[in-house]
Amino acid sequence: MNQKIFTAIALFAICLTTIIITVQAGQTQFSRASEFNSSTQPNSLPNITFQNPDVELPRTCALQPTNNRTKTPVQKIIPPRQLSLERFRRFGSSPNSPTINNPPSFLRGRVNYTPKESITLADPTNFGERFVFDLYGKSAYRSPIVVLHETVGSASSAINFFRTPHPIESEQVSYHTLIKRDGSIVYLVPPDKRAFGAGNSVFAGTLGKEAVKTHPEYPPSVNNFAYHISLETPSDGRDNRSRHSGYTQAQYQSLAWVVAKTGVPSSRITTHKIVDRSGQRQDPRSFDGSTFLRLLETQPKTNEISIDCQPPS
Repeated sequence: MNQKIFTAIALFAICLTTIIITVQAGQTQFSRASEFNSSTQPNSLPNITFQNPDVELPRTCALQPTNNRTKTPVQKIIPPRQLSLERFRRFGSSPNSPTINNPPSFLRGRVNYTPKESITLADPTNFGERFVFDLYGKSAYRSPIVVLHETVGSASSAINFFRTPHPIESEQVSYHTLIKRDGSIVYLVPPDKRAFGAGNSVFAGTLGKEAVKTHPEYPPSVNNFAYHISLETPSDGRDNRSRHSGYTQAQYQSLAWVVAKTGVPSSRITTHKIVDRSGQRQDPRSFDGSTFLRLLETQPKTNEISIDCQPPS
């Protein structure tokens, strides 16, 4: 009898231990799942949508391009977490200039303008690393510039093209950011990466002509120190004519909002037409520079969007 009681007690203890372990394991699993969801779901960032939730790219620069035909590949890491908006612009950056407290009547309602933002990462074949040194071993650092473009086609066609792999280098192209007709902002390439926005180009500023050669078969360009922004073209501008009906007020507002977050001074904001050396680029056509600059003055300049990358260790 005593033996039966002992056996029963032992079995009960084993069952109780198993139940406790199972419950604890379940609680741990639920806790980890809750932690993952709370830190990765796009709902934690209101008004942000994601097209590539499983891609993260390193923030390091490449040291130097090579003289062979093999392009330095962009490393693609796929961790189990969401690609955050802070990969494209950093929050909490202090402004370099104050916000206008009492704007004139034509600016009211625009100073606190906040556009809709989304992320659609371009395929890694369509952008590359920024380099510390050029093809010849000289410093490739230049102060950042902003280059303005237009899509010529629709925003959706441009985005689809950037998301498509292009193993042939002559077909590779991208912008960092695209602004739709309704003012929505689409981030395509992280700012510390080199978008292929202006292949044969030079920036003529107060320091002289600036360009960096990063490929043995292609001419120098501004891409290594440029942040490329494109405006979606109106439907009547999807041709080769010199002008079209222009861009929307929402596009100018969003453009000013984005450019201000680069902290780039007005003297280093330019267009594809100006930096192009081939004489074939006209974009952005029908661009109203005075409207853009007036809106830009209402925005506090920050360093939320920085093209800086970390040198390789």
